[in-house]
Amino acid sequence: MTDVTVSETVPAVADFEAYRRELTGYCYRLLGSGSEAEDAVQETMLRAWRAADRFEGRSSVRTWLYRIATNVCADMGRSSQRRARPIDLGPSRPPDPAYLSDVLPEASWITPIADAAVIDVDGDPADVAVARDTIRLAFVSALQHLPAKQRAALVLCDVLRWSAGDAAELLDTTTASVNSALQRARVTLGEAPASVATTALSDDQKRLLVRYTDAFERYDMDALAELLHDDVIQTMPPYAMWLRGAGDVIAWYAGAGIGCKGSRLLSGHANGCPAFAQYRVDPAGGHAPWALQVIEMRGDRIEAIHAFLDTAEAFDRFGFPAHLD
Repeated sequence: MTDVTVSETVPAVADFEAYRRELTGYCYRLLGSGSEAEDAVQETMLRAWRAADRFEGRSSVRTWLYRIATNVCADMGRSSQRRARPIDLGPSRPPDPAYLSDVLPEASWITPIADAAVIDVDGDPADVAVARDTIRLAFVSALQHLPAKQRAALVLCDVLRWSAGDAAELLDTTTASVNSALQRARVTLGEAPASVATTALSDDQKRLLVRYTDAFERYDMDALAELLHDDVIQTMPPYAMWLRGAGDVIAWYAGAGIGCKGSRLLSGHANGCPAFAQYRVDPAGGHAPWALQVIEMRGDRIEAIHAFLDTAEAFDRFGFPAHLD
C-alpha cells in the first residue's frame, strides 16, 4: 500500500483529504450508491477529525481511515434491501407506459457515480481501464449480492490490491478468514454474467458517440437505430420497467418517450463508461435536466443505455448545469 507521509502523530485535515477520492471509490463499491458513498466519506472525515487527537500512529492514516469508512458503510448498509439494476430485478417489458406504474424504492437500485470522483483519470491508461472495470454497473451490482464481509474483503484485496494480512488487520479478523471470504466471494462473482472489459475508446467508438449525440439531438430514430445492437437494453431507474431490443427502444422514443424530442446532451463519464447529461425542452424556456445516460458499448454499437432519471441527485454531484439557457 502507498501512504501519504504524515509529519506529525496527530493527523491534520490535509492528511485526510489526500484519501477522499479513493475512499469514495471504496465506499461506492460497498454501497452501490453515489450519493451514499459521498455521505459515507464525509462521515468518515468527520469521525476521523473528532478522533484525531487519539490517533496513536499504530497504523497508517490510510489504514485508519479505511477502518472508519468500513464501519460507516456497515452502519449504512444494514438494510435487507440490496441495490441492483432493473434488469436484475425482473423481466423486460414491452414499450408500454402502463408499466411505469412500478416505481422502485430509492434504496433498491444502483445509482451512478462520476469516474473522476473515484479514479485518477489522468493516471496510467492501463490502470485507469482496470479501475473503470470495477465501477461498471454490472460489477457494482454483483458486489451487492455478497455478504458485507466478503464484499469488503474482495474490494480490498482484488480491487485495491491490499494483502490478505493488511485486509485482516483492517477488518479485525484473521488472514485465514479473509482468504476464506475471498474464495467464496470469487465463486459468487464468477457465477454472475460477464461484462465486456473496459478499454480505451477506439476511434470508431468515439465517432459512434458523436453520431449518437447528433442522432439523439435531431431525434432521428432511423439514424439512432443504426447505432444500436439488436439486443440493446434500456433501463430507466427509478422505474422497474426496462426494454430489450432495438425495436422496442426505438418504439419507446417514438411513442411514450416523445417528450425527449429536442433534447440536448452534454458529455461526461460515469461508471467506467461514456455518459451524457440529457436536458429536455423546458416550456418556460431553455432546457431542463431530465436524465443521466450511461452508455455501454460492445464493438462498434451501443449495447445498453441506462437513463437515470433522478437528475436532482445526479446532476449536482456530476457538476452538470442545473439548467441550459
